[in-house]
Parts: sequence; structure tokens; C-alpha cells
Amino acid sequence: MPSLCIKDQRPRYAKICSHAPLDCEGLPEIVLGELSEQAKDLVGWRKIPVILGGEHTITAGALGGFGLFKRPVGVVQFDAHADLRDTYEGSPYNHACSMRRVLDYGFDLFQIGVRSLSLDEAVFRRDHQIGHLDAMDIAGNGVPSSILPDDFPMNIYISIDVDCLDPSLMPATGTPEPGGLTWFQMAEALETIISGRNVVGFDVVELAPIPGFHSAEFTVARLIYNTMGVISRNLQA
Repeated sequence: MPSLCIKDQRPRYAKICSHAPLDCEGLPEIVLGELSEQAKDLVGWRKIPVILGGEHTITAGALGGFGLFKRPVGVVQFDAHADLRDTYEGSPYNHACSMRRVLDYGFDLFQIGVRSLSLDEAVFRRDHQIGHLDAMDIAGNGVPSSILPDDFPMNIYISIDVDCLDPSLMPATGTPEPGGLTWFQMAEALETIISGRNVVGFDVVELAPIPGFHSAEFTVARLIYNTMGVISRNLQA
């Protein structure tokens, strides 16, 4: 689990530290609790945690470590799916429930790139007034110059499910959906939401490597590094 300490606009000079992988064997509640403790340590050390997965469920665990923040933290989710189910396949810790668990913590949520959700999720999103910029909106109108509402928290945590990208670019994921973001739409959206705000952490999840097909893995690696760069430049601005 890398932590990024920003001292230079280029991430490779920013003292990137890597933690040993977390052992994810065992009950989800226990694993998520251990992840929360690791994230809490990094937050206490004034680092920026970068969590790499794996199941999107890890987002709820990572965010459990942000109780030290005195000011509100908003979560910006890049995803093909809303992930707002209360339970799925008998578990509240399924990846389809990840953002519902985030809401249980009391975080504000804004969704970008969604193009697949159940009727119940659509009703829940409407009734709870969850902000969103769906993939169809981006396809029709491009990335707007302003995305997050004015009253959205200044401190943000970004959760990137790689299936937010179009499967022509990112086929190596468990639940690909047609009609996703292009590389440059993703880059523009990240630049827009990060500008003027304080990123306290981010995760990148749901890569499912295809043996012998390396471009998807490199795409995710570049996405992680580029996100670090946007954060760094924003802090220097």
C-alpha cells in the first residue's frame, strides 16, 4: 500500500513508500478493520495513502482510517456501476455494495462514469440526492469545466474502479461495461475534480489481469502514476 509524500511535482521524486501487501484471508470485517488501521496510521503521519486492489470493497476499509480528519471528507467514485446495493449475493461486503458501505460512514459521495445500475440503486441515488456525472452525459457533452458541487467537501478521497474506462481500453476487469470513459476523458475529469481541492487519499481497484495481455496492466500503472502527478501539481499550485 504506497503512501505518497509530496515534495516535488514529479511523483518519482516524492518519496513513494510501499507497504507489504495486506493479507486478505479471513472474514471481510476483520480484513477491512486491519486496512482501516493501516490507513489511520498513514493519515496520522500526514501521508497520502494510495490503496491498490483487488475488490472494490477495500474502499470502505480504507475510509475507516479517516476518522482523524477534523473536516469533512467527500468521496469521488469513478465506476461503471453505482455499487449502491445494501447486500449482494448474501453479503453486505460484496463489491456491488462498496459505496453503500461508504455512505454508512457518513461520507458525501459523487459518482462519475456510471452506466449500469439496478432500479433499486437508481431510486436510492435519487432519493438520497447523490451527485453524479454519468458516462452518457460525458459522451454527449464532454467533461464539464466544473464537476463537483460548490458545497462538496474540500478534502476528497478518490476511488477508481478501472471498469469506469471503456473496455476497448480496459478489458482486464471482472465486470466490463460498454460505453466507458476514454483515456483523455478520464484524465480531464481527474484534473477537474482535483483542481482547488485537497486529495487525502485514493484507491485503484478491480484490475483482473489477462495472462499475456500486458497493455491493461500498464494502463492502470500509468493511471496511478498520473493521478499522483495531478495531486502533486495541485499542491504546488
